[in-house]
Amino acid sequence: MKKSILKILSHLILIIFSLIIILPLLWILRNSFTNKLNAYKIPPEFSPIIFDNYIEIFSKYPFDSYFINSFVVAFGTTIISLPLAAFIAYAFAKFNTGGKQLRLFLLSTQMIPPIIIVLPIFSIYLSLNLLNTYLGLIIAHITIILPFLSWMLISFYSRDIFMIEAAARSDGATRFQALYLICLPLIAPGLIAAGLLGFILSWNEFIFVLILSGKATSTLPIGLSTLSTHRGVEIALLAAATTLTVLPALILLPFIKKYLIKGLSLGALK
Repeated sequence: MKKSILKILSHLILIIFSLIIILPLLWILRNSFTNKLNAYKIPPEFSPIIFDNYIEIFSKYPFDSYFINSFVVAFGTTIISLPLAAFIAYAFAKFNTGGKQLRLFLLSTQMIPPIIIVLPIFSIYLSLNLLNTYLGLIIAHITIILPFLSWMLISFYSRDIFMIEAAARSDGATRFQALYLICLPLIAPGLIAAGLLGFILSWNEFIFVLILSGKATSTLPIGLSTLSTHRGVEIALLAAATTLTVLPALILLPFIKKYLIKGLSLGALK
């Protein structure tokens, strides 16, 4: 009886916790398909499903450009950061480069508020003509994402991987060949998990884009902020835009869930 009560209680806690996460998403989804007046009503009133909000955010706001800009910046940041992070993590795990002090310094960079470094970066970009460019945004995002991915990937390099690498080296492979052909394929779940998290971090980043971009390179977080006008927040339009913003992550997760869970659990166990 005691075990049954504990089991029911644990499931009840999980259900409540899941509802806390899911209900706001359902509320946003519901508001995206209702008219602007009903979006403000509490308690909500059921109304016919309409697509006016989605049509309006693309007809009156350049959300197609926001989507393209977000994808270019997030994809470019991930493609560049992930190989560099894999090499940095390899150096830490294999050779203990810099010792624990350098690892802690790498981790401590994540504690610095982005607003502190964005102003010096703005001054540098102003002199190099990198403001309002994809390259400038990608470089800025790399500065905050690369340390995180590097720290995350350190734990995926295990002693067994280095033993297999040593065997490959004894068979005549160079260090780079052993790293590229042996180590990286063995930590593929970790690379996929790190790549996904890096993409999401870049996709959601706001401060750097706010300061360093312009109309030509503004991303989705900036687009969402434009829906707050002098008349107040356009809740229905904001709900539609938010739904489209999180849609890529919701589409990708089912396909890479296995690798994400495997990668994150492997990193935790190490």
